[in-house]
Amino acid sequence: MNTLLDALSEKILIADGAVGTLLYSYGVDRCFEELNLSHPEEIINVHKQYIEAGADIIQTNTYGANYSKLSRYGLQDQVKEINEAAVRLAKKAAGQGTYILGTIGGIRAINQHISLEEVKRGFREQLYCLLLEGVDGILLETYYDFEELKTVLQIVKKETDLPVIAQVSMHETGVLQNGMDIKDALGELELLGADIVGINCRMGPFHMVKSLEGVPLPKSSFLSVYPNASLPNYEEGRFYYAAEPDYFGDISNELRLQGARIIGGCCGTTPAHIKAVKERLISREPVKEKKVKTQELIKLKDPHIQKNLLHRKVKEKKTLIVELDPPKHLDTGLFFQGAKALKEEGIDAITLADNPLASPRVSNDAMGTLVQQKFGLDPLVHITCRDRNLIGLQSHLMGLHTLGIHNILAITGDPAKIGDFPGAASVYDLSSIELIELIKQNNDGLSFSGKSLRQRTNFSVGAAFNPNFRHLDASVKRLEKKQHAGADYFISQPVFSCEHLVQIAEATSHLHAPLFIGIMPLISSRNAEFLHHEVPGIKVPDEARKLMKEAEGDALQSRAVGMEIAKELVETAMELFNGLYIITPFMRYDMSIELIRYANLIEKEKREVPYDHNIV
Repeated sequence: MNTLLDALSEKILIADGAVGTLLYSYGVDRCFEELNLSHPEEIINVHKQYIEAGADIIQTNTYGANYSKLSRYGLQDQVKEINEAAVRLAKKAAGQGTYILGTIGGIRAINQHISLEEVKRGFREQLYCLLLEGVDGILLETYYDFEELKTVLQIVKKETDLPVIAQVSMHETGVLQNGMDIKDALGELELLGADIVGINCRMGPFHMVKSLEGVPLPKSSFLSVYPNASLPNYEEGRFYYAAEPDYFGDISNELRLQGARIIGGCCGTTPAHIKAVKERLISREPVKEKKVKTQELIKLKDPHIQKNLLHRKVKEKKTLIVELDPPKHLDTGLFFQGAKALKEEGIDAITLADNPLASPRVSNDAMGTLVQQKFGLDPLVHITCRDRNLIGLQSHLMGLHTLGIHNILAITGDPAKIGDFPGAASVYDLSSIELIELIKQNNDGLSFSGKSLRQRTNFSVGAAFNPNFRHLDASVKRLEKKQHAGADYFISQPVFSCEHLVQIAEATSHLHAPLFIGIMPLISSRNAEFLHHEVPGIKVPDEARKLMKEAEGDALQSRAVGMEIAKELVETAMELFNGLYIITPFMRYDMSIELIRYANLIEKEKREVPYDHNIV
């Protein structure tokens, strides 16, 4: 039998279709790779069905047979056994003239921050198992993360001379998740040594044809295409694919005309789909020349740089922001009264929390827009990962940009179970770090899927900092990750100790992203105890709680003591940081105004102190 590459130089080869979704359609809903050990006859039967349908190439049932994915099922110690069994079952099913590809799927996904080092360890383990059992080639499929695919491709090229197929997956037609054009991506994979480059999964055949229209024929490799049957339908708790095999077969000729030498199927395809492809292409020759359709490039609009972006302000001068939470009811009078008064004090921005403590409030984007329109006050809108899935987050960001809101704080958000609606679901499609990355990708003019937004957003993105954990260095390590993800500045939880402020300044001195330090005036002993014992991320020192306790029962004295503590903190913070973040307690914006005036007084006195040339 000719080698796979020899065969491809002469004709189009038909590959098999889905294994996992075919098993799923039979009612199997578990770790499909484990079936290599527990139900080998089922796997052999799937292979035989595809071969009988006309497949020249079959792939091993090993898409997710790596340490990371098998560990979800407690099977991480059976990587070797599962991969070995998969190759043996494929060989048992295959007849003369059938090529067997060892399949390795992508690992890094939307909500998995798996390091490339971890990817490489798991990949090598699986690769060696497949190579030792003897396959005709390696199939790398369903890689949304282009860096991951390039990394593993280089590994496999060093370990074997067998043909390697490198296939990317896209969320949007013709463009990768990172915004890279499919033409450029396949060209880069070819330069890295892939023998066959291609696309698979996520899209049906129509959109794969559209994606390939701008891709020239590879110069030193071949082109492969494994479309999904269609987009999935959902009914009575199960997913299914409705595309007819005849349609799939008919459109396979259009894939041939785009230069495909290997045509198979991904999710939702069955032996009937592959049979239809075989019947349509059995007498067709591969194309040797192709007219590439030129893609109309969309010029990204780069809007005017906003002079009020917080990370710019705070690097240039002492910058003061104040939190005033939207109300829990529809009586917004007091809120707007407070916002107007804060504007008159000259603050740099008003920060608006996103349903803090998981309790619903008037939406902060609505209040931020009105504050901006009514008073010309810049809003800093918080966005939690708790309340919106990925679709909602992307939509929300586009909406904020359209409203002219450009300062954002990306946070995880308190879990729903602690709030007013404990039965509500917490979404958490993204972590706060991944949300920061998404916002930065929007600033490059790209949506999460890599599709052009046709404009660049101009967000200044802040990240939360909790300095009240037992080990400050652990909190700072997380700040470093957020800074690496693209955070422009940090906003801290309230701090109630001057000694703690000094420790924070020393621990964060190496970070180039500026820090707004949180100051929250205490209003009573009860308030201090509640914050200390019941609010996540806040700790009030014993000394402050003692002072508030001594003033208990006297509202005016309690306020005075709380303000005295806060003013001491403001004075120290002004010496150590460029950003001050005042948190208004219970809409008591008069207390915030008093702290604003105190901070401004300190800054004014500092400017008025004459310079003494005798001081060295």
